[in-house]
Amino acid sequence: MKLRFTRANGPTDEAIDRLIELAEGIRSPDLVREMILTALKAGQEEKDKGALKLMNSALKEMRFTTKIFGRYRNMRKVTVFGSARIRPEERGYEMAYRLGRRLADSGYMVITGGGPGIMQAVNEGAGPEHSFGVKIRLPFEQKPNPVLEGNPRLIVYKYFFNRKVAFVKEAHAVVLFPGGFGTLDEAMETLTLLQTGKRDPIPLILVDEPGGLYWSRCIQFFEERLLRKGYINPSDFYLFEQVDSVEETVERINFFYYRFHSLRYVHGRLVIRLALPIDEASVQMLREKFSDILIPEGKMVLSGPLPAEADEPEIADLPRLVVDFDRRSFGKLRSLINAINGC
Repeated sequence: MKLRFTRANGPTDEAIDRLIELAEGIRSPDLVREMILTALKAGQEEKDKGALKLMNSALKEMRFTTKIFGRYRNMRKVTVFGSARIRPEERGYEMAYRLGRRLADSGYMVITGGGPGIMQAVNEGAGPEHSFGVKIRLPFEQKPNPVLEGNPRLIVYKYFFNRKVAFVKEAHAVVLFPGGFGTLDEAMETLTLLQTGKRDPIPLILVDEPGGLYWSRCIQFFEERLLRKGYINPSDFYLFEQVDSVEETVERINFFYYRFHSLRYVHGRLVIRLALPIDEASVQMLREKFSDILIPEGKMVLSGPLPAEADEPEIADLPRLVVDFDRRSFGKLRSLINAINGC
């Protein structure tokens, strides 16, 4: 029997409906039905048992990730990357420790890879009660750092791709200290997601110790080898910020959330939710300054919540700025958020 996502599967649809009913407490049954059908279709189509094992493990990891982070949806979190090989006596370790402490004191939780070096320093600074660890299963560096050992917010992944989703999807900011291939991989991954709009705008902050050249040399490469060749746009440099102090790192994150709260697309329109109101004179200034990110004849107007946002009653009282965004200029969108916060 060829299964379909439409209700054309006869007794199979009836059995799935009955299973959902028997399980009880199933939220979004239509989506769960499609997930069950996906598994059944994969079982029909895929002869390679290894591929089915991958699908199975990936789904299990994603479910567990959602379960662990779901309890802390109302808490902002900062993902911090950096070298696992840096030692406690080095300046970068001390800065990472202070960053963890400052973030926890400012009401943030931290997410790290759960290992030694920068990761351990951040977790030590934030403390176990403010820490998540998303660790990868490797033949080396097996043990989590002492702060996260036994922590209920430690998740160990088989697959890097699931771990990456947790790092970026659950973060309200990403901070990168100097590091090796893994750190650079996460930096480019996050930049690509922000550049293409696959991740809503968040602060992406490159931290070096005072006088350090690690990120300066990377940015120089971007300018000389990528920008000059036309591989990236000048506005892509708005997607990240470079600093050399813990204090400025926290200030940049706090500033991002000074007036900006969150965003959502509703029927193709960008709805920016604001923690603090903005006046019409400021909106007019924003219209003029950022007219190039609007679709032809597009508008930028103040609004209350749109009908489609009724599923988020907890933020129904927040004012909105509705933008006919072209969904291309994500670097300039990041600049718009800065301008909104500065109004």
